[in-house]
Amino acid sequence: MIDHIILGVDDFEASRAFYEQALAPLGLEVVMAMPNGAGFGKDGKPVFWIAERPGSGPVHVAFTSPDRATVEAFFDAALAAGGRDNGPPGIRAHYHPTYYGAFVYDPDGNNIEAVCHLPE
Repeated sequence: MIDHIILGVDDFEASRAFYEQALAPLGLEVVMAMPNGAGFGKDGKPVFWIAERPGSGPVHVAFTSPDRATVEAFFDAALAAGGRDNGPPGIRAHYHPTYYGAFVYDPDGNNIEAVCHLPE
């Protein structure tokens, strides 16, 4: 089980604005902040952190979505926040028959995904 993840970003303010908008459909919000860092989560527990660490390499982070509509809402919110399309919402049968995901690049080129594993 993962307790939390810290993602290094080049421009903290730009990344915070991106993630606040992109993660809102998933029910995640800033629950803890510090200079040049913010923790997103629910019920006061941060599980996903961003922290200014210029020069960090790109990573892939996948967030669990409760349903397919929320995957679509994440994708739309992420694009509206300035993310770049890396795969629109849809079935990824090469993973498994009900894998429904959407992928975007954040401002630093990290591959951010929302995924629902449940059947329609």
